[in-house]
Amino acid sequence: MRVLLIGANGYLGRFVADRLLADPAVQLTALGRGDDADVRFDLATGSPGALTRFLDAVHPGVVVNCAGATRGGARELTRHNTVAVATVCEALRRSGCGARLVQIGCSSEYGPSQPGSSTAEDAVPRPGGPYGVSKLAATELVLGSGLDAVVLRIFSPAGPGTPAGSPLGRLAEAMRRAMQSGDGELKLGGLGVQRDFVDVRDVARAVHAASLSAAQGVINIGSGRAVRLRDAATVLARVAGYGGALHELDGPPGPLRPAIGHPRSETDHAAPVAYPYPDGCGSWQQADVRTARDRLGWRPRINLEESLADIWMEAACRI
Repeated sequence: MRVLLIGANGYLGRFVADRLLADPAVQLTALGRGDDADVRFDLATGSPGALTRFLDAVHPGVVVNCAGATRGGARELTRHNTVAVATVCEALRRSGCGARLVQIGCSSEYGPSQPGSSTAEDAVPRPGGPYGVSKLAATELVLGSGLDAVVLRIFSPAGPGTPAGSPLGRLAEAMRRAMQSGDGELKLGGLGVQRDFVDVRDVARAVHAASLSAAQGVINIGSGRAVRLRDAATVLARVAGYGGALHELDGPPGPLRPAIGHPRSETDHAAPVAYPYPDGCGSWQQADVRTARDRLGWRPRINLEESLADIWMEAACRI
């Protein structure tokens, strides 16, 4: 099976590449903007015609799109998350390869949900920010393309490679600095949010399964269990061996409230900080993962403690 992987150098793409390369039946070609890609191509600026010519030459049976942007303004997010996917869909329609498309979506497409509920694929999407809007638009393009396609809506990925700027990454970095400085107290804010964390290696397994399946439409990929960030911080402290006190700042996070790992000072109350979960999904998200089980034969295998241990191992190695 020839697989074209777009975005192989990204956070999720690296693990998807590893998973696909471990399958002896897969011939993998990586397409991306980096020098180490097999083929250099920028989806945000490249034409569908140029991509079509490449598809006809390589003739993949599956195209996996892990590319995209998680940060930036609305224009940048639209260019990298929506226009890029429009290019992929149009190129596949023009090409004679007949490849199946596995598109990586995001739980931010759903927006806020009712605390205590599990979000299924038939929920009406109401994204709460430009990132979710740009990803939802991409999903709609894929679903309306007429292609053999599936969209995997990934909830909150965790584990090795977690970006240092993500909530769990910032939490680990704050704890590392506290331990390095011998600080016996760590002030944390914004820990009341609850998210459905899923290990990146389990995400890669889901992508592999989706590549081999005939499933179409949208499929949630998550653990099926919401975890409060406060509880994740406690687990991280245990695996890190941090014996200090975790002091949670009271009240909801806001523009004048310190976020995760904000240094303690007399001027904390005046320091503008970012909301620790700027994904537009409110205080709660939990996936209904029955469709992934039924249509892909997929279940998460790696628990959050193992994911956090890997995040901590990488943070602890930073100088």
